[in-house]
Amino acid sequence: MSKELLTEFLSKHPISASLTPAEVEVLLEYLDVVETHHKQVIADIGEVGEALFFVVSGTAALYHDDGNQEIEVGRMQTGELAGSMSFFDRVPRGVRMRALSDNTRLLRLSRSMYDRLRVENPYIAVNLLEFAIISLDHLIRRVSEDVATYAHYLYSPGKK
Repeated sequence: MSKELLTEFLSKHPISASLTPAEVEVLLEYLDVVETHHKQVIADIGEVGEALFFVVSGTAALYHDDGNQEIEVGRMQTGELAGSMSFFDRVPRGVRMRALSDNTRLLRLSRSMYDRLRVENPYIAVNLLEFAIISLDHLIRRVSEDVATYAHYLYSPGKK
């Protein structure tokens, strides 16, 4: 993927809402492009997150694995941030993330580059943190709605 397309993607991304075009280009210098193939594991259960991922194109699915089967528990779409929970709290991942197609592309921010970003460009790092907080908030809201719907389905009395 060309630098121009990546710059355009980041410029339109909510993380860049208060960044100048020059700051967007600086952020891009800290990121690596990851191109995946169908069903490739991007992040695995039990790993401590050493990177954050922005989904640039395609979709990544999140799976719980109970040892007998993988069950899809969520999807990360274009523009979403993935991997932030384990990255920030350093608790091993509880789900596996797989690419759902050959054209799933991600921008990866490694821990070492994040550490550099915090020191060298704290304003950009703060924007990243704010976006991570908003992303986690959206995740919690989606999960809460799913749990409420499931509980309503299980425990609501039938109509008579």
